[in-house]
Amino acid sequence: MKLLSTILTLFLIMDPVGNVPLFVSYLKDVDERRRPKVIRRESLIALVILVFFLLFGRILLQVLHVGTPSLHISGGVLLFLIALGMIFPGIARISVATESQRGGEPFIVPLATPFIAGPSSFATIMIFISKEPERFWEWLGALVVAWVLTTTILMLSAPLSRLLGPRGLVACERLMGMILTVVSVQMFLDGVALFMAPAEG
Repeated sequence: MKLLSTILTLFLIMDPVGNVPLFVSYLKDVDERRRPKVIRRESLIALVILVFFLLFGRILLQVLHVGTPSLHISGGVLLFLIALGMIFPGIARISVATESQRGGEPFIVPLATPFIAGPSSFATIMIFISKEPERFWEWLGALVVAWVLTTTILMLSAPLSRLLGPRGLVACERLMGMILTVVSVQMFLDGVALFMAPAEG
């Protein structure tokens, strides 16, 4: 059950449905026959980045002297902001899309990161591995499954965009955002509980 919860959390954070219109927009100048290759490449790069944080996230936290409670609380706040952006789509994503240089074929930025592998994904993965490092292979499996689901949806971005239309995509993203809001609040409360635990003892 916990594995399914982890997969769902990572899937929601990667937000493939919300990324569909962005991928369609950024790949509009790329030859239609090459688009699947570009999506596969960018998704693979995103996976490599995420696995890197899974492998070395604990070391990074130790170097920065960041405790597990702080990571939970900051991760919860970050996820909550991401969830609000999904429920009320607009400013943040539009600014990213308009300020980035368009034309040609995107490479790493912005498709691989931050669209697929973003700060919220990094924080969540480091929370998992710092809390229960002995379950590394389980976290890796959950990450790969969530990544496969995300990549599959992104590979179908063009037909999905035509099928659902702008309103359908927004409705799906808002539903995912509502679920992610609950996850983010729970993550924040877990952080507070971890912070208060020593005082209670």
